[in-house]
Amino acid sequence: MRRAVITLEGEEVPEVRGALSPEGGRDLPRARVVLAGEGRSLQITIDADDTAALRAALNSYLRWSEVAAAVSREAGR
Repeated sequence: MRRAVITLEGEEVPEVRGALSPEGGRDLPRARVVLAGEGRSLQITIDADDTAALRAALNSYLRWSEVAAAVSREAGR
């Protein structure tokens, strides 16, 4: 079993959490994801059966997080 834990902090985190919450708790192929935290802190824990599944899940969640944060920043301008 492989595990990665990502911690995000900052102004955009509430919006990122809202964007990711429909995906949180859903099992991906060969991977499980849990979202935790509150306020301006978010922890994304990914447990995967193998390195390839971990990498795929990490890439997806990091990209989705960045897109949500960028949209939040643009909306705040």
